[in-house]
Amino acid sequence: MKNTEIDQLKVARPPKTLRQLAYDNLREAILNSVFKPGERLVERDLCQQLDVSRTVVREALRQLEAEGLVETIINQGPIVARLEPSKAEEIYEIRALIEAFAARACVQNGTDQQFDQLSRIIDAIDLAFKNEDPAEVLAQTTRFYGEFFIVAKKPFAWEMVQSLNARINQLRVMTIGSTNRHEAAIGEMRKIMAAIHARDADG
Repeated sequence: MKNTEIDQLKVARPPKTLRQLAYDNLREAILNSVFKPGERLVERDLCQQLDVSRTVVREALRQLEAEGLVETIINQGPIVARLEPSKAEEIYEIRALIEAFAARACVQNGTDQQFDQLSRIIDAIDLAFKNEDPAEVLAQTTRFYGEFFIVAKKPFAWEMVQSLNARINQLRVMTIGSTNRHEAAIGEMRKIMAAIHARDADG
């Protein structure tokens, strides 16, 4: 048998496992408020909705629980995690400290070309707000901060921020759609970039 004929016999493997696909779909549903905070996540129903086995659903739920998006209640089972205001406030305080630390490092380590790229991403966020596309706003904002921490050369700090963001993503989605959030968010980000362009670490 020729090599080309052997290649044709190979079983195509999907780029993601069923567990990863189930996790991605459940995570997106939670972040988009298809499942509300405090709502029970019944395994039997999820198996039917996702068209996967109970084992796959349980693995996806465990991953979501580790991420802080799901919590397990005794005698009730898994539910969509509820974010207490005090916990959200603490997360934003920690993020502020980490991001200020990264901004100073960004000034010290970045190039003008990298700063220009960050400014272009802010333009993309601005456009997504104008197009009333909250999913794109969130995606571009995540892209901005990902690049921001790369320029700062603080990859571990970015991992920490991503972990924190996972716990407040529902809140982030809601705030994106709030009144005047567009002007406030873009104004804050442009002020940050103005200070970075000026190499003003204290600013």
